[in-house]
Amino acid sequence: MASRTDLSDCAGCLCLASRRAARVITRAYDRRLRPFGIRATQFTVLVMLILRGPLTIGELAEALGIERTTLSRNLALLEGEGWIVLRPGDDARERIAAVTPKGRKRVGEALPAWKKAQRAASAAIGGAGVTALRALAQHATR
Repeated sequence: MASRTDLSDCAGCLCLASRRAARVITRAYDRRLRPFGIRATQFTVLVMLILRGPLTIGELAEALGIERTTLSRNLALLEGEGWIVLRPGDDARERIAAVTPKGRKRVGEALPAWKKAQRAASAAIGGAGVTALRALAQHATR
């Protein structure tokens, strides 16, 4: 005899909703940044390196809250564009990422488009949504 499981609460799954919202927001940023030949994820990595300076891949992955393997693939693309350099660290297994002048220039060129995307996303989710999203992201880094 099969048991009936009530899955009605799953229709409002916050995990699914947050993943869908993240994809919508990312696509909106990507549309604004596309004319500059850069994706939102790439822009974020470059900005983090500009703000914090050269970082090991592990430090950068932690700062961005992403897996090292995902970051390594993205860094290879950025290096291919000449926007970053990867050099050996103190430990033979460690690599350090740093932004190149070309990468800084690309961020500077794309920054006005990023600001437009930021304003549009903020307006779409409202002040309370912005506050909640930032609080959730801050909590995740602890």
